[in-house]
Amino acid sequence: MTSLLVQPTGAAQAPTQTRRRGRGGILVAVLRNRKASIGLGIFVVFCLLAAVPQLFTSVRDPNKLAFTPSETPSGAHWLGTTALGQDIWAQLVYGTRQSLVIAVAAGLFATVLSVLIGVSAAYLGGVADDVLSLLTNVFLVIPTFPLIIILATYAGKGTLLVVLIVLVVTGWSYGANQLRAQALSLRNRDFLESARVRGERRSYIIVFEVLPTMTSLIVANFLGAALYSVLTAAGLQFLGLGDPNSISWGTMLYWSQNQQALQTGLPLWSIAPGACVALLGVAFALMNYAFDEISNPALRPVRRPRVRRVHS
Repeated sequence: MTSLLVQPTGAAQAPTQTRRRGRGGILVAVLRNRKASIGLGIFVVFCLLAAVPQLFTSVRDPNKLAFTPSETPSGAHWLGTTALGQDIWAQLVYGTRQSLVIAVAAGLFATVLSVLIGVSAAYLGGVADDVLSLLTNVFLVIPTFPLIIILATYAGKGTLLVVLIVLVVTGWSYGANQLRAQALSLRNRDFLESARVRGERRSYIIVFEVLPTMTSLIVANFLGAALYSVLTAAGLQFLGLGDPNSISWGTMLYWSQNQQALQTGLPLWSIAPGACVALLGVAFALMNYAFDEISNPALRPVRRPRVRRVHS
């Protein structure tokens, strides 16, 4: 006789998984999440390319016109050469550093600004909340990309600092709005009331009581801001609003467009940096989705109960 016994293994193991997650911390949760693992793996590869480009190419000056122009891919030049005689693979490897710096630095400073404005507005309330919320809403409704072009043009194009400032100024408002909404839901909780009764300062309560409960949301906002920075910076540099003499994926796209790479039989000059921009964006997006799932149980995939066959 054969019978089916359905055991709700997911429900039975839930307490054990919760305890393990508490002991292992957020790193274990990230490593167990498939999206986070894939995104983190792609990000680590790009970090290696940015940190030690000499390990991946023998060319030491990727801007040097040292090779035969318009060569096809070969063992000496994996992606061929540009119309000016530069190695495309070397430019791709060395360009990782600036693209990664822009993504991380702009994402970090935009997140810091979002935290300062969003959390402060929610906790302080009153006039401070009205003023900071008005400022956030103004930046939310302004068309972003035209504003970016105007700021980059009149602030003085050609420097990495200008690109970073433009990305931070235009990239903080969405995160600030999210963090304000979350902080509003925490403002009247018991643990904050007890901190006020103890006589703690507002700055102490915000930094040591409110922010630790919002860690997952802050990390998710950083990843979203970094994704925004990667794509926007590449767009700015492609339009010629960055430094055309610097080495980055955006400037590679700019020069390939100027030299009509697709029309002259050099498609990899355009495809390779575009693919890297897309891959780095995918890495940040996957990690962002993963942190949403880790911080919000309602977004996690539901595991079906296992069905075991018992023979008697």
